[in-house]
Amino acid sequence: MPLTRVVSIWQSGAVRLPNRIPAVWLVISGIVSVQVGAAIAKNLFDLVPPTAMVWLRLITSAVILLLVARPRLAGHSGRDWLIVLGFGVSLMTMNWAIYQSFARIPLGIAVTIEFLGPLTVAVIGSRRFADLIWVVLAGIGVALLGVSRASLTLAGVGFALLAALGWAFYILLSAQTGRRWPGISGLAIASMVGAIALAPPAIVEAGNQMLNSTVLMLGLAIGLLSSVIPYSFELIALRRIPPRVFSILMSLEPAVAALAAMILLGEFLSLVQWLAMACVVIASIGATRTSTTLDQPAPD
Repeated sequence: MPLTRVVSIWQSGAVRLPNRIPAVWLVISGIVSVQVGAAIAKNLFDLVPPTAMVWLRLITSAVILLLVARPRLAGHSGRDWLIVLGFGVSLMTMNWAIYQSFARIPLGIAVTIEFLGPLTVAVIGSRRFADLIWVVLAGIGVALLGVSRASLTLAGVGFALLAALGWAFYILLSAQTGRRWPGISGLAIASMVGAIALAPPAIVEAGNQMLNSTVLMLGLAIGLLSSVIPYSFELIALRRIPPRVFSILMSLEPAVAALAAMILLGEFLSLVQWLAMACVVIASIGATRTSTTLDQPAPD
């Protein structure tokens, strides 16, 4: 069956099923899908290097999203293109850096550090003195991770911090992209921008492995689990719940990542590391609840 026909069926029929599922469960399902995909990807790094895996994920989501969105390229200003190009670079950086991170340190810890990105955006957006509490709590969490550094490497932490920076820019540019590009067309173009930017290093790193049918199928599966399914669920959920509620639910990501790694990879965290994660998750929820920026309606 041609891919365009599959996409047409997915657009017209299969999307009705998520519309019947409560929005909260859609968000949670998307989170689980992302982190299960990440855990599976990490388990395959001996077969597919991290950069190549991220590229396969990006190209899979880009092709499917472009077929679904069919974005109109004409009629956009230079500013529109600059925004969507920046959005694509931030998307690529965020995904590439976090894969490089959890290739070196436990998945749950990598995602916990990465979450400092959206936490920072929420705190800056709030501009309330009381939010210093959340900054301090997040700082305590990071300090606790430093105390339990036996399973950490400098490179792994550095890549997680780069992913956090990429995620912060992703959030800021996402809103602007949504205002300038209708529907998911901006996300589709950004995904293709990221895939094009990452193609040279991915090909150099993986070489002939990229032509292996097994590798391509694994990349397709990771792309569906980590990009297409969660993006679709999130877009549907954001039409039915306030952005504040959505962001609070997203704060569960570090814990879900840790559980997925524990079940699928046998990565068990220490009590101190779980406590550190709890500090960051609670800080994220607290900052989200008091952030004024999250009171704005989500872009279409």
